[in-house]
Amino acid sequence: MYQFQYDSTPKLMKGNEALAEAALRAGMQGYFGYPITPQSEVLEYLTEHAPKRKNVVVLQAESEVASINMIYGAAGAGARVMTSSSSPGISLMQEGISYIASAELPCLLVNVQRGGPGLGTIQPSQADYFQATKGGGHGDYHLFVLAPSSVQEMAEHVFLGFHIAEKYRMPSLVLADGALGQMLEKVLLPKDGSLPYAEKSWATTGKTKDRERNIITSLHIDPNKMEMINLQLQDKYRKLKQEIRFEEINTKDADIILVAYGLTARICQKAMDLAKEKGIQVGVVRPITLYPFPYEILSTLAEKASAFLTVEMNAGQMVEDVRLAINGKRPVFFKGRMGGIIPNPEEILLEIETIAEKQQLKNIYA
Repeated sequence: MYQFQYDSTPKLMKGNEALAEAALRAGMQGYFGYPITPQSEVLEYLTEHAPKRKNVVVLQAESEVASINMIYGAAGAGARVMTSSSSPGISLMQEGISYIASAELPCLLVNVQRGGPGLGTIQPSQADYFQATKGGGHGDYHLFVLAPSSVQEMAEHVFLGFHIAEKYRMPSLVLADGALGQMLEKVLLPKDGSLPYAEKSWATTGKTKDRERNIITSLHIDPNKMEMINLQLQDKYRKLKQEIRFEEINTKDADIILVAYGLTARICQKAMDLAKEKGIQVGVVRPITLYPFPYEILSTLAEKASAFLTVEMNAGQMVEDVRLAINGKRPVFFKGRMGGIIPNPEEILLEIETIAEKQQLKNIYA
């Protein structure tokens, strides 16, 4: 597992700025993107600070479609590249992302989500879960998806995302939300230059007397060849399961398990504390990788916990994966807010109390 090295002194930074600074420190060689709230500070920060470094290209493309195709070309040439956007912009990139996944090229994508559907609002959301984890474009492919819950992780996940992308030759996605992008927190930044470059013998660097030319494409007319590519991808995704990451908080003796990711998981920890004051034993499971999803830990906890509550800033997307993990062993409830509204601990506590009462009645009449 890749180990981070950190600066000794923390800095107070906005989430978008910490992410951008981490990209420079991770050795990013190219950024191609387009401004959209609430992640525009990423491009603004890189435009200001990238010129102070050697061999870094930062370009505001004419559109999100153009930026993802620039990522495709630069990644194919072996560069360490990144783009960032917010929900509608990521939707525009889906065709290019599918091409990149098929061509098995490493790159880092960042989605600082906003409320939708459509142009929606500039307020925070988690409604792009399906798009991120189920393959938002066409074809059978996946991204490695990380869900930060702090400004600290906004920085760390840049390093981890690049590392996994290059290790498995696939796109990684940091799935954050507008609140994390705009939030100010102390952060210990990973050290500059502490992410080594991997050898990229597959890159299109030209034919020489010492090497044959490489051809990168996602077009394979022969169905047998296309099936072989798909089988290779599925084998890769099976191997990716060794990269699953999650956090458990007070789950050992918990009757009710809250499952939440990103900013919502932090709110659930406060709700957990409030529930404890009421005599209700609550634990929290925070998936850090949304793909691959930590099914196994939830399945294990279902052997002893009496109920699960999934909390999200959407209409109930991750709850489907939680229900798959539980596989009918225990009831799975859902609490969601939409349109850019962040749930508060008190309303989650009310849901916990309702579930606790239902479970007590069920036990009485069992």
